[in-house]
This record gives sequence, C-alpha cells and structure tokens, in this order.
Amino acid sequence: MSSFDFPSFGARQLRLLERLTNAVAVSGDEGAVRKIVLEHVRPLADEVRVDALGNVLAVKRGTASRRLRVMIAAHMDEIGFMLTHDDGKGLFRFGKVGGIDTRNILGKAVWVGPDRIPGVIGMTPIHLTTPESRKRVPDLDALRIDVGPENAGKVKPGMRATFATEFQRLGASIRAKALDDRFGVATLIELMRHAPENIDLLAAFTVQEEVGLRGAQVAAFALEPDIAFVLDCTPALDMPHPDGEPNTRYNTRLGNGPAIYTADRATLSDPRLIHHLVETAEAEGLPYQFRQAGGGGTDAGAIHKQRGGIPSVSVSTPARYLHSPASIARIDDWKHTFYLVLAALRRLTPEVVSG
Repeated sequence: MSSFDFPSFGARQLRLLERLTNAVAVSGDEGAVRKIVLEHVRPLADEVRVDALGNVLAVKRGTASRRLRVMIAAHMDEIGFMLTHDDGKGLFRFGKVGGIDTRNILGKAVWVGPDRIPGVIGMTPIHLTTPESRKRVPDLDALRIDVGPENAGKVKPGMRATFATEFQRLGASIRAKALDDRFGVATLIELMRHAPENIDLLAAFTVQEEVGLRGAQVAAFALEPDIAFVLDCTPALDMPHPDGEPNTRYNTRLGNGPAIYTADRATLSDPRLIHHLVETAEAEGLPYQFRQAGGGGTDAGAIHKQRGGIPSVSVSTPARYLHSPASIARIDDWKHTFYLVLAALRRLTPEVVSG
C-alpha cells in the first residue's frame, strides 16, 4: 500500500495534453508550447525566466533545511519540417527537422506555422507511377508542401510545419502527434503543481532536443543542479513480430508502466538514481519497466556532462509509432510516470546521492 496520497489524475490533465499536442512547435520555433507552459507555471513558481535560446526555467523552492537542487527536464519541441523555398502557387520546398522517415510523410496532411495553415505533402498518385518507381522512396527534393493558392501569402520560407493530427482519446488510450515529448511537458507542469517541500525543484522546459539536445545543455549549466531527472517518451516496439520470433530491440511495452533508463546512446544513467526509482516503485506499488539499453537518447545526454558532472536518469512514458504522423499510448502509463517521479522526489534525501 502506498505511503502517499497521490493527486487525482484525469480530465484536467488530458485537456492540458490536448492543448500541448495540438500546438505546432517544431525545433527552433517552440513559441506555441512555451506560451502554454508559461501560462501554467507562472502562478506556481517562485521564479520563472525564458533564457536566450527559449528554454523556460522555473524554480519552486522547498522549505526543508537540507534540500537537493533537483533539475527536471522535458523538451517542448517536436519533429517536423521547415519550408525552404517558395515555388509559387502555394507550393513550397521543405526540409526535415529531426528524425523523420520519408516513407511516413507521403500524402500526409500538415499544419504550417503557428496559425496551423492546412497543407498536404504532395506525392505522385499510383495511377501515374510504374512498378519500378513504387519500390523507391522519393527524394525529399522531389516533394512539396501544397497549401493552395489562397494560402500562399500566409506562409513563407523559414516557417515550420508538422503533421495535422488532432488529439483524440480512444478509451484507455491516446492518439496524437508529438507525444514525444508533450507527455513530459504536461508531467512537469503537474510536478510543479505538486512540488514537494524537501527539494528545490528546478524545472527546465527545453528547446531543440530533437536536433541535438541543445536547450538542455544551456539549461543545465544555468540551473547548476545536484541531480537531474529527464521526462520523455520512448518507443514501444511491442507489436507481434511477423515471423513469430521474440522482439529483442526495444522491450518497453504499453500497459507496463513508466520506463526507467539504464543506458542509451548518450547516457549511462546514474545507478543511485535507478535504484531510488526502483525502490520507490516497489514501495509504492507502482508498475515500472526498464527501457532496453541501446540507441536513442534524451536531454540527459547533455545534462550529465555539465559543470562538474550531474548525476542523471531518464524516465519515459512508452508510446507506439513515435516520430510518425500519429502515436498511440496508454493513459495509465502516463499517470504512473507522474506518480513514480512525484513519489521519488518526495522520498529524496541528500543521502540518496552521497554514497
């Protein structure tokens, strides 16, 4: 039985996540999400500032006499596109921002700019292709974002675009774009709302994670924390394997709770913090799983190397089909991610990292 009373989790948090996922905030142009973040954290924090890169840094000080300075990071940006050239009549050349498979974008509807101007990524219809051409993925240079002549004057090169996927609740699940990492952003806002008194909570809503962990590097240097937790969203590769062989790549699965990182391409998580999270989950009766060590990475990859070194660990909500037009995740996995990190913060003492 849990030793804590956990906050209620439901309709209010889902409304916040819906606003966040429906916003267009591709790397380098995170203003739409930053506006929502500031709206929520300003009434909660003792100090809020936006740094030169656009990170939102918010501090909520505790009252205990011996307090760790705990950085919690979640990135505001998402993968998407940048318009690069106006070909006229509403047709624009574009480049990819972040990790996107070109096969996933053909014929997809997009939103362009903060006003979400509708468009589509054009492709050759099957009637006009040959069997040989269908075997090849088109070069990005051959594709265009088509917003139509009537919208041609409303967008221009330099604007960002992303998939036009509206948030939708599907029973116990969520379908949306940009769950990587609006899950983390929404969770961090909730942690600010329920910040425990035994720590100084240093919230970093970071920019440009998808293109190289850039905002986190600056934020960690400025905040100078004792330790760091990174909130993200990780791929769940839990679909049936076509030949019946066991899946050995990512072992995170929907419905199994938050995923604790042991290692990824950029970080070896601090074993003291891994132990603290596992001990907390088992003490509080919360589900958890380990994210299989391997590729990928989070803001922890930049944070742990700042100053004299910052012990860091990542905790992610699993979701299917990340970096695609739509992802699927379970509401309970998100809720339990919030509960696990909140309980871990409440149980933190300097002794956790002094050994």
